[in-house]
Amino acid sequence: MTPDEEARLIASARRGDARAFAALIDANQQAVRGFLRRYCGHWAEADDLAQEAFVTAWRRLDRYEGRARFRTWVSGIGYRISRDARRARLRADARDAAWSKEQESLSDGAAAADDAIAVADAMATLPEDQRACVALCLGEGFSHAEAADALGLPLGTVKSHVLRGREKLLRALGGET
Repeated sequence: MTPDEEARLIASARRGDARAFAALIDANQQAVRGFLRRYCGHWAEADDLAQEAFVTAWRRLDRYEGRARFRTWVSGIGYRISRDARRARLRADARDAAWSKEQESLSDGAAAADDAIAVADAMATLPEDQRACVALCLGEGFSHAEAADALGLPLGTVKSHVLRGREKLLRALGGET
């Protein structure tokens, strides 16, 4: 979607056009869901968080300033919702175990499930902000600037987090840095 198309849809959505907002969701939901899946490590929870982020975006569309792309703005909303939910509850091993069990039951094959579990376990070892930066930039293809906008972090911090996070993941997964 071009920036002009996006701006036109946002303007229509601000006037109450639900179809225009639905078009924005269609164009951006995969990126937002993909980021949140990588960030929080639990697919069902990430899908719920993405849905909540889009509902929040619809309610707060008047606050969208247009400084960043719409997907960046919604990803930032999703990140903050996820972060707040994470802080509101205890980090429990049960959540990680349930996710691992879910991944093992997938019919994509044991090797793919093992790889997904290894990546998820490695991602879980990263500090929160670093994990978010890695999930956005390496997982979803966001630019460093887009990730900085979405997460509310300085650009240099995002670049450092991505570099260090990538190195930690490679070490954890047995690769070369």
